[in-house]
Amino acid sequence: MKSYTKAYLAVIAANLIFAINYSVVKYVTPQFIHPFSLNVVRILVSILFFWILYLLKPSSASIQKKHIPRFIACAITGSTINQLFFIKGVSLTTPIHSSLLSLSTPIFISIIAAWLIKEGLNLLKILGLAFGVGGALMLVLLKDNNHTGSNVLLGDIMVLVNAVSYAFYLVLVRPLMASYSPVHVLRWVFTFGSLFIIPFGITEFMATNFAVLNLAQWIAIAFISVGATCLAYLFNVYGISIIGSSATGSFIYTQPLFTAAIAIVFTGEHFSWIKAVATILIFTGVYLANFKKTVPMNRLVD
Repeated sequence: MKSYTKAYLAVIAANLIFAINYSVVKYVTPQFIHPFSLNVVRILVSILFFWILYLLKPSSASIQKKHIPRFIACAITGSTINQLFFIKGVSLTTPIHSSLLSLSTPIFISIIAAWLIKEGLNLLKILGLAFGVGGALMLVLLKDNNHTGSNVLLGDIMVLVNAVSYAFYLVLVRPLMASYSPVHVLRWVFTFGSLFIIPFGITEFMATNFAVLNLAQWIAIAFISVGATCLAYLFNVYGISIIGSSATGSFIYTQPLFTAAIAIVFTGEHFSWIKAVATILIFTGVYLANFKKTVPMNRLVD
């Protein structure tokens, strides 16, 4: 299988996991575990996961001194701010609102990439963004029939901050791919991130009564910690190393599609013609946003 194909499959898998994660986070927080306590669990599990991978396949674990500031920047944007604001935001708002606001990530990526690494912002990419956002808005807004959030406005603002922070991370982490493997990068991003996350959540973590959690709640926490953190981040950073930041970020448009599919299976929703049109718009947007990057197969995108 070609590297481009594997990269696209990895990014699609990451976004499927992220789509499921909205509902899982909403299920488990804040009624069973405080959002900041869950963040501590996530970061500890992530560190354990990536350092166990190192023990299973030992190699050089060092990083160059000149790269430490960038690793710290990636830890702050991709681990600390991103995770703290996401979990807390979703606990306050609704999964639908969270999914909708996360769609702004590719827009921020294009702007940040154009600013920081001079990545082009052409007409096709702009049209792709417009198609993708338009389709996602149709899909998400039409099923936003109720509000289960305790503070929707504050939650929405926090999720939006999370989207901006994650966009910065996707752009900042790309240059590190030239010197380190994806696992190596994530190992240190989460290690540095723990220095910032643990102080925020240690009080809530120590106050959490894990003994009262049932099997379903433990499975939810495991999915968030291993699936939506370790595996999804690993899939995304692999995608970034092959197809670039903007291409990877644009696949966030598939999340509302996956969310709708999950709703059809588990809640009995019907696939209407409106959802079909939204699906076409979303995939048209992804195609247009990546057209310039997939045609020249003889070079890596940048």
